[in-house]
This record gives sequence, C-alpha cells and structure tokens, in this order.
Amino acid sequence: MKKTNAKLLIVDDEENILNRMSKYIRKNMDCFSEIYTAKSGPEALDIIYRYQPELMLLDVQIPVKNGLEVMKEAKNKGVCPQTIILSGYDTFSYVQQALRLGAADYLLKPCRSTEICQKLAELLSTEETKRMVEKKDADKAGNLMVHNAQEYIREHLTDDLSLKLVADKVGVSTAYLSTLFSQHLGCGFVDYLNKIRIQYACDYMQDGTMKIYEIAFKVGFHDEKYFSRVFKKVMGQSPSEYRRNIGVMTD
Repeated sequence: MKKTNAKLLIVDDEENILNRMSKYIRKNMDCFSEIYTAKSGPEALDIIYRYQPELMLLDVQIPVKNGLEVMKEAKNKGVCPQTIILSGYDTFSYVQQALRLGAADYLLKPCRSTEICQKLAELLSTEETKRMVEKKDADKAGNLMVHNAQEYIREHLTDDLSLKLVADKVGVSTAYLSTLFSQHLGCGFVDYLNKIRIQYACDYMQDGTMKIYEIAFKVGFHDEKYFSRVFKKVMGQSPSEYRRNIGVMTD
C-alpha cells in the first residue's frame, strides 16, 4: 500500500506488545506518515489532541482512563480517530459500548499481526478516513497560505495593500484568501490589516518624538483622520488619548 499522510496511534499498557506491534506495522505497512504510541488514557488523549491521528489501535484496559473513556472524551471534542479496539475481553457490554462510540472493529487478543494490518488497510481505504486526511491536508495548506500572507503584510506595511494584491502574491484567489482569513484568524482581511497596522502604531507611540501623522504614514495610512477613526475602533480611544494614558506627551 502506498504512502499516505495518515497518522496512526497505538495504545496498549504492555510495553512489549506496544513495541512489537509498532515495529511490525512500520516494517509491513509503508503507508503511515507517523506512528505514535501511548501506554495510558491521558497519554493517548494528549497525542490525539496534539497530533490528531486519523487511525487508532486501542486496548480497552489501560491505566487511568480506559479505552472506552478515551474514545468518549475524544468524540466529545470532535477529534476521535477511526478506531479498532484490541481487547482480551469479549464481554458483550464492552463490544456494545465500543460500537456505540463509533469503533470500526473489535478484535479479541491474541490476534494475528497480519489481521491487524488487514483491518488497518481496510480502514485507510474508507471514504471517511480519506476525508479526514484530505481535510487536514487542506487545513495545513491553508495555514501556510495565511502565514505567507501575514508575512507579506508585515514586510510591506507602508504599501497600499489590498486583498487582491496580497492574494496574488501568495497565489490564491481573493475569495479563497478571504475565507482562509475568516477560518484561521477569525476576521476579514481589512480588519486584520487594520489591527496589525494599529499594533505597530501603538509601538511607535511609545516614542514621544514622532507626531501622530508621522506614525499614521509609517504604518500605511495616508489620511490622519482615517487613521484616527481606525485607531479608535481598534483601541477604543483616540491616538492622543492613548498617548496620554501611556504617559507620552501628545501632539
């Protein structure tokens, strides 16, 4: 099976089983970008929250929080991986709870390594797993584009910046960049641009030698009155009031 961007988490409190399983899968399945291991419920949840693996092999009886509790908590947070339960217990209530929480399969220990790999391969080919991987790839690409846009804005703060100009520089459409700003920064392009410019203006105001119109020009505003309106909208006070409150002489 060819390499994918999918990540796998293996959870088992028996270290020898954990090591054997992870080594076998690495050797026989060259399709995971990362394989993480955990020996307890809290450790598993930390990896899930931090790295958001798409697939998980999960033992039920693990310390602190059992496997079902791990699934329930991760599901409540909306980040539960596609899960195969590995358990030495064939108690019907365990199986029932696991399936209710969305487990893709429930395998009884001891089970053959080849069977585990087969189940993982089947999960990797499902539309749900593909969708999870594609979404994370898109999120990662979106984050990179937003980062590149932010860098360009900071480096060209005094230029006459527009959404179209910045979108062209990072190689995306204006509509897509606008959506990325809303998704990743929680605000539109103009609001972000004004916020950054006012942040820089506040820094310059610490120096009492620059006049307000000079600061306005230095951060990309060519109209002092417009700068004052934007400043008050962002900071809740005028530039002169801000200077007085930080103990700097006003113009």
